[in-house]
Amino acid sequence: MSPYGSDRSSRRPMRRKLPQALAAGLVLATATGCTYKDFPRLGMPTPVTEEAPRILSLWQGSWAAALATGVLVWGLILWAVIFHRRSRTKVEIPPQTRYNMPIEALYTVVPIIIVAVLFYFTARDESELLKVTKKPDHVVNVVGYQWSWGFNYIENVDGDTTTPDKLAKQLESIAPKKLEGMPGGAEGVYETGTPGEMTPGNPSPGPTLWLPKGERVRFVLTSRDVIHSFWVVPFLMKQDVIPGQTNVFEATPSKEGTFRGKCAELCGVDHARMLFNVKVVSPERYRAHLKDLAKQGQTGYIDAGIPGLGTGNFPGHTGVGGDDESSAHGKSHDAESDK
Repeated sequence: MSPYGSDRSSRRPMRRKLPQALAAGLVLATATGCTYKDFPRLGMPTPVTEEAPRILSLWQGSWAAALATGVLVWGLILWAVIFHRRSRTKVEIPPQTRYNMPIEALYTVVPIIIVAVLFYFTARDESELLKVTKKPDHVVNVVGYQWSWGFNYIENVDGDTTTPDKLAKQLESIAPKKLEGMPGGAEGVYETGTPGEMTPGNPSPGPTLWLPKGERVRFVLTSRDVIHSFWVVPFLMKQDVIPGQTNVFEATPSKEGTFRGKCAELCGVDHARMLFNVKVVSPERYRAHLKDLAKQGQTGYIDAGIPGLGTGNFPGHTGVGGDDESSAHGKSHDAESDK
């Protein structure tokens, strides 16, 4: 009996299981909810803003680089397993090498190159995505609070550019630079929600943020309590909503429809219920919706959140706000929504 008989017998069960493992892996890779149209997007949602394809392209490049690296590593592992396995006919000790300078240089230089390339493309795209224009078409203050969302539409709904004559108190926590480019005479309207509040026709509970198709919107993100994260899923982008710090980004919706939004930062016991909807409509329907909010008495603004560094009033500014009555109405509604 060969002294290696036991080794051979121990290999046989592994060989029999190998086809089963490969078949299971194939089923796992193919039996998903993705169609062939989803593969180029790597299962990510269809982009619905003009900026989202840049994000998708960054992800595709990162996955391609990761796949190439994985194939290289797998190939080296299989090469070592096949060509450097122990001989069946004799017992031998392989050559012992204390160091190999080319190999050590390779696994030091290659990771540095990979990280540098990924950093370059990420920094390049991030700088483009976070650029803000001096005059966006619309300004929306997104307010996060435990555990829902409020939306202040900083818009001139009535068309009168002479009102109001001062910055609304509810927006004083926002740094003036973040509100740059808001329309003159913006008395504003607002919308709020509560967890679990369903609206017919919407895929998720919570409030609905209306946006106009083809027009650039600046999102001014503020929080009343803890850190949240504003994430509209098909925007392919999310940004933290931090108390005492105002984050800003701009996007141009390119496709009409109703889309899901959620908080992507663990913010408390009802974090999972902190959902909202985004409805992208024509510019005409968007303006009509703002007028509907005004008719419902939702004029003025809800409280934007916790003040941070660099906040304060504009001296003599007449661009945004509401009269005392509308401001008081917004504040009273805010108090009710917190209960």
